[in-house]
Amino acid sequence: MKKPAAIIMLILGILITLPGLAALAGGAVASAVGTVGTIQGDGYLTSGSSRFSVSSFALTSPRADAIGDDVPGRLPFDVGTLRLRVESVTPDKPVFIGIGRQADVEQYLSGVHHSELLNIRQRPFRAEYRDVPGGNPASPPADQRLWTASASGTGQQELTWNITPGAWEVVVMNADASPGVDVQAQAGFRSDLIRPAATGLLVGGIIALLIGVPLIIFGAAGLGRHAARPDGGRPMGGPDMGGPGMGGPVYREPSMNGPAAAGPPYPSTTPASWTQPGAAVTPGTVPPPPPQQYSPAAAARPGYPARLFGELDPGLSRWMWLVKWFLAIPHVILLFFLWFAFAVTTIVAGFAILFTGRYPRALFDFNVGVLRWNWRVAFYAYAAVGTDLYPPFTLKRANYPADFDVEYPQRLSRGLVLVKWWLLSIPHLLLVAAFAGSTESVWRWQSEDNVLGATYERVSGPSLLGLLVLIAAVILLFTGRYQRPLFDFILGINRWIYRVLVYTALMRDEYPPFRLDQGATEPEGPGDVVPTGGVPPAGAP
Repeated sequence: MKKPAAIIMLILGILITLPGLAALAGGAVASAVGTVGTIQGDGYLTSGSSRFSVSSFALTSPRADAIGDDVPGRLPFDVGTLRLRVESVTPDKPVFIGIGRQADVEQYLSGVHHSELLNIRQRPFRAEYRDVPGGNPASPPADQRLWTASASGTGQQELTWNITPGAWEVVVMNADASPGVDVQAQAGFRSDLIRPAATGLLVGGIIALLIGVPLIIFGAAGLGRHAARPDGGRPMGGPDMGGPGMGGPVYREPSMNGPAAAGPPYPSTTPASWTQPGAAVTPGTVPPPPPQQYSPAAAARPGYPARLFGELDPGLSRWMWLVKWFLAIPHVILLFFLWFAFAVTTIVAGFAILFTGRYPRALFDFNVGVLRWNWRVAFYAYAAVGTDLYPPFTLKRANYPADFDVEYPQRLSRGLVLVKWWLLSIPHLLLVAAFAGSTESVWRWQSEDNVLGATYERVSGPSLLGLLVLIAAVILLFTGRYQRPLFDFILGINRWIYRVLVYTALMRDEYPPFRLDQGATEPEGPGDVVPTGGVPPAGAP
């Protein structure tokens, strides 16, 4: 499949699937509403009883826009029925409830001290009002002829009203028009349109998914095949001999990039001039990277088949990080759709693994490309701000200072696919939430109306990763230098996060290690080639 065709299929699939999911969710909610009304016995979806108390003469509903004003005459169908029940908190005190056109109600309450309900908050329940100053009403509410529906008397009063076009307002008062309205109120709604609407939404959503999801799969598979083609990008596992993103000679690990390159990873003979301080490099030759000290602990530490790389740009601008988030907006928009496709393809791949034990290669390459694209943008804009080079718009590997790759698994466990993305990942997900979470939850003690109680609130705050990046950026702004230890720690956090992403996205069965592998490149481990100068001594493990 040609790349433009794959892109068109992916875009169309996403544009069809997104509203399809919204319709499916709306249909599920409507079905639940209809089911609850049926369970309650009378067909009404009924709220709990809440207390409303004001010191004025009347309590009115929030001002609302007109319903169906542009429809001539009556609507061709029954919109629904509203049921309101009120009862005075004071025993045997008569109450009044009425519904009238908004203009008529406002004329009756003009110059009258009343309270308009603005908002209702739950858990704990709290009603907010707007107090409108004024005097006494001219007459009791039941004497007015403006009410379309009303009820008055002692005990619980019930009002039912067939919803009709227009702007309407609900009024609750004491029947004798005395001040101080204190009532328990309950609302219910019933409509014959709920079940047909639910059915229509469910059917429409299913049809949209049946069309959109295959388009996403075919488009993602096509892009995955293009993303897997070599384009001269940086291979993972070792530094580039030509410098970051320079496209120089490189060593390709067999496990990560197919067959090993012919010949040794670096020159077999090192000219003496390369090792002498201040010696000039012969034109046309490329010096090797700095020798790495052999470490038995590092050699004994197993590597992880997901490799994250990020090379700090030595010439970072002091101020450019202030606008990178804005410059990255085109990437963020595209990544929103790519992540949606990533979620769909991961679900499809999960079923494929469950039945075949294999992750479809084209979908695997597409999802790795999405993670790679996301890491480049994150490295550039917000998760490291380690380079000023604008990220490329591609799923492929490229000569860019940040890169990511995952080794393709030939076989995957069918059983693990059912539990690793949620149950087994819980410890890592908690740690990732601590690293990158943007909110914290707190208990607060408060006293309202002389009653001491506790509430559970979510308070927004910076994540650990975001705070570290901000500190590094501020230091860069004032000193012109990015602190290397801080950069290495930030890369370690990102490396942990992306390993967990790979595991929860079903791409590998190896459990992510509980460690921060800091630094620009992955640590050396068994199976990794130790660069020249780091050859283990004889007898070393």
